[in-house]
Amino acid sequence: MSNKSVPTRRAFLGAAAGLSVAFALTACGGGNPLGEDGGGETGGSGSAVVVGSANFPENAILAEIYAGALNSAGVTASTRLNIGAREVYMKALEDGSIDVVPEYTGNLLGYLDAGNTVVDGPGILKALPAKMPTGLSVLDAAAAEDKDAIVVTAETAAKYKLKSIADLTPVCSELTLAAPSEFQTRPYGLPGLKKLYDCVPKEFKAFSASSEALNLKALMNNEVQIADIFTTSPEITANKLIVLEDPKGMIGAQQVVPVIKTDKVSEAGQTALNDVSKQLTTDDLIALRTQVEGDQKMDPKAAATQWLKDKGITK
Repeated sequence: MSNKSVPTRRAFLGAAAGLSVAFALTACGGGNPLGEDGGGETGGSGSAVVVGSANFPENAILAEIYAGALNSAGVTASTRLNIGAREVYMKALEDGSIDVVPEYTGNLLGYLDAGNTVVDGPGILKALPAKMPTGLSVLDAAAAEDKDAIVVTAETAAKYKLKSIADLTPVCSELTLAAPSEFQTRPYGLPGLKKLYDCVPKEFKAFSASSEALNLKALMNNEVQIADIFTTSPEITANKLIVLEDPKGMIGAQQVVPVIKTDKVSEAGQTALNDVSKQLTTDDLIALRTQVEGDQKMDPKAAATQWLKDKGITK
């Protein structure tokens, strides 16, 4: 699979219209959101396992890492990448179209429990198992985390003396914020900024779903002064952006975690996935994204294969 076929994470998050189409097709087709015949053989340790991914590069890389680790452990695995947003791939897990997917703990808990208020890492991990749909399980979470971040340029940080989101309070009404469209309603978005930090921006601009780099160009050109991007974005280092601290915990923990169809992934397979989690770090995610999304334009599978070899998981 070439990198050109993998949309950005912003495309994943902004695909509300696509979701409505997907749900309509699911309803018409009678159940399988992928329009295919399940995810391989059923049950038992000898079954083929299908690893799915959401439609953004980092998640595709993680799916390839999971598949490579499974195959190395003797569990036959393949990938089905770029399925869509959470609402689609979670249904695919439940109906057996796929058997494994890389997830992010905080967002997953929020999806499963709309009233959730837990934002700390340990608390989220404790709450998740009881919220999982019947037949699905979460395995061990990695230290690796990819979460939303409120960022400003170094120039803006110096001008307004910004080190944390709390520092935005007295100047927020003078500044324009850019973020994905759902930031307007999410607890970690505009509602959270107002409730926790008394911050109501002068203007909100919805990011284009096409390119994170294109969106950040507006920040660098001072067309907007605040932006919400992800902590694993190579653009943070490349553009020397300042990630504002979040002293009131508006943005919850987002550790990478494998979610599995419980009866489809053998003990050996679960051990292999947990071994990935033991070694995966946030710095790894940044490096992998840089390889795939940066000038190198590495294929996600090639990047995953190299990471597995570097960690001694495969030979």
